[in-house]
Amino acid sequence: MSKNGKNTAGILAGLLAGAAAGVILGMLYAPEEGKETRKKIKDKAGDLKDQAKNKYGEVSEKVRDQYSNISSTFKDTASNVAHTVKDGYDKYKDQIVSKTADVVKDVEAELNDLKK
Repeated sequence: MSKNGKNTAGILAGLLAGAAAGVILGMLYAPEEGKETRKKIKDKAGDLKDQAKNKYGEVSEKVRDQYSNISSTFKDTASNVAHTVKDGYDKYKDQIVSKTADVVKDVEAELNDLKK
């Protein structure tokens, strides 16, 4: 996960934990019957759980999208590099073969001149 993704997840976790603690403390100090307070805490905990799942889903989707984009870019770049290297190899291979043939002809001509 990227540094930005870690920061976002940390901030999200901190906000949710702070909200949960604030709601629970507020309910515990409210002048209501224990049964009613426990019900409110349970309901609020369920709401916070649903919010956390939704945020986790959103963050996960963003991370998957970023990974997909990076992966696609990397594959395209690697393919381009491979094609460039192959094209360069083919170009220089043909030049080397041609130059080598010229050198061989020159050496043969010199050898023939030496034989005379």
